[in-house]
Amino acid sequence: MKIYGVALLAFCFLTGKFIGNLLGVAIGINGDVGGVGFGMVLLIFVNGYMRKKGWLEPLTEKGILFWSAMYIPVVVAMSATQNVKAAISEGPIAIIVGVTVTLTGFFLVPLISKIGRKKQNN
Repeated sequence: MKIYGVALLAFCFLTGKFIGNLLGVAIGINGDVGGVGFGMVLLIFVNGYMRKKGWLEPLTEKGILFWSAMYIPVVVAMSATQNVKAAISEGPIAIIVGVTVTLTGFFLVPLISKIGRKKQNN
């Protein structure tokens, strides 16, 4: 059932945000540090553990898969929006670094796509 997917997602998200806030306090930042990432990793591990123990019925597993697929784009997009707002308010260096990293990634796509490709004999 999809409701179990929602419950697991909510548990992982809230636990991840809690861990992220604790990490932020530990390093002296007033905010969440990696809470979304912690939640995603926790969701992967809890889902795998429940599957290994045989606690997931097929309908429950489909619900968890559905909501875990929804979790990634929605929550990451929300946190990315907050990161952009924070970066713009901190000054131009964050924008310069962000643009540089993005452009470097675009230019490296052809190189990275050749990795692992078999050579063609013509």
